[in-house]
Amino acid sequence: MATIELRDIRKSYSDVAVIHDISLTVEDGSFVVLVGPSGCGKSTLLRMIAGLEEISGGELVIDGKVANHEGAADRGLAMVFQSYALYPHMTVYQNMSFGLENTSMPKAEIDQRVRRAAEMLRITDYLKRRPKALSGGQRQRVAIGRAIVRDPKAFLFDEPLSNLDAELRVAMRKELAALHREIDATMVYVTHDQVEAMTLADKIVVLNAGRVEQIGAPLDLYNKPANRFVAGFIGSPKMNMLEGALAERVTGGSVVALDGGHRLVLPFEVPGLSQGQRLTVGVRPEHVDIAAPGTDAPLAASVDINEQLGGETYLYCTLPGQEPVTVHQPGQRNVRHGDPVGLSVRSASVHLFAPDGSVVAHGADHAPADALAAAAH
Repeated sequence: MATIELRDIRKSYSDVAVIHDISLTVEDGSFVVLVGPSGCGKSTLLRMIAGLEEISGGELVIDGKVANHEGAADRGLAMVFQSYALYPHMTVYQNMSFGLENTSMPKAEIDQRVRRAAEMLRITDYLKRRPKALSGGQRQRVAIGRAIVRDPKAFLFDEPLSNLDAELRVAMRKELAALHREIDATMVYVTHDQVEAMTLADKIVVLNAGRVEQIGAPLDLYNKPANRFVAGFIGSPKMNMLEGALAERVTGGSVVALDGGHRLVLPFEVPGLSQGQRLTVGVRPEHVDIAAPGTDAPLAASVDINEQLGGETYLYCTLPGQEPVTVHQPGQRNVRHGDPVGLSVRSASVHLFAPDGSVVAHGADHAPADALAAAAH
């Protein structure tokens, strides 16, 4: 396996810069996911690592050796594409062995590698079939198997599951995670699906417009996003964003006046902002609670949609002066469209952002211990 380092990597097409000074280390044996919206540069960055796109500036280092000018075939990397890229006239066995045959490897070793990879991916029964006789998931296994037989320094995946249906994507995610554990491979994986990123990655790199917004472990990004972009991108459903201004400071806390007339009391002093300054209160759907009937709640809302999934419920609510608010609650909630509901925010779990999107505070870093204990319940 290999360690891959990106040192101030840049990419431009004529005068248009699309990748801006990206630095990143992919440790040996790690699973790193590049995630971001369409057009953010994640596939371009992966293709630069693979040698399929020229690097405009900076250094790509593979196992301590600068590889900027090495050809794709000389980098020792294997890439799995979104489109599978299988030869339709060849059998599964031939698709997996073809690249090895071109290296003059002995036939006995080729056969051993192909059958070992096929057994690992549970496609031994399909070795004599052609791609058109396979399902999407089976074709993707063949594409992965073709990469495995090469015994590469690292695997590069470019949105490999995006052509599969939802159920098959979940199954393939589990298989990829198990494969990573089994072969202890270095993997760099591109996706726009943050659920894939959260469930597969050791480390996530969030990209936006060709720049790195944040790098970290999945739960670190989820619990402490570096800015509003990351907070809104990581998490499904996405974080609620409530707009308002710092109204006043009270003993041991702060009051935020939300647009639409509601007031939110936070159990900590908001750092760095003065009274009247605008801010955004970010709160995840699972940190918004429905008040019991007949009790006071800080936020008076109405229900637009009730999605009952049996073991959990998602409520999409209207809050005056705000974007729609999503509430995630365990169990079942018997409310209908138009019903009034009282909402309360676990204030120790909020995230505060300045108008420029930078983070002002994470409630968990500032709330007193008793508020954190209350939020946990």
